[in-house]
Amino acid sequence: MPILKIARMGHPILRRIAEPVADPTDQAVRRLAEAMIETMIDADGAGLAAPQVHMPWRMVVVQVPAERLAREGETDEAGVPPTVMINPLIEPLGPEKETAFEACLSVPGLAGPVPRFRRIHYRYQTLCGATVERVVEGFHARVIQHECDHLDGILYPMRVEDFSQFGFVEELRRAGSAQGDEDGEDDED
Repeated sequence: MPILKIARMGHPILRRIAEPVADPTDQAVRRLAEAMIETMIDADGAGLAAPQVHMPWRMVVVQVPAERLAREGETDEAGVPPTVMINPLIEPLGPEKETAFEACLSVPGLAGPVPRFRRIHYRYQTLCGATVERVVEGFHARVIQHECDHLDGILYPMRVEDFSQFGFVEELRRAGSAQGDEDGEDDED
């Protein structure tokens, strides 16, 4: 499959609300999913939404390595292999939020602190049309919320509350602002 071009902040596709996928089992959906996974892996991302690759569908792919979860202190989870989520829905489970630095493949080179719900329930359809439901928290929950924001035309800078900590990743690392990322990796989709 080809590596897809990623839309950057400012492109109109990233500002619109994505359309539901009518038939998750359609071959065009499967082909896009395969190309999105390949693109996400090539870009070393934790997730990628269809609007980021110029397709206005409610579809995301995610992957959360177990090592990353362990680094975040989330040892109860084994990690998430590359997963295709079609028409995902999120429900926060409680008001508790955590703020952590995020980055995005559509906002290259920048990062900022974003508050997200700590614990969520999410539901989606698979490429076979089956429904999957999960309750997750921490970094896994953050990745899902970040990707699903793309489906509603929201980029993470729109959620940054303290712009004094928003900036170029290299500068933030140099200044020691990107706390929690001792190896320099940000939460990039």
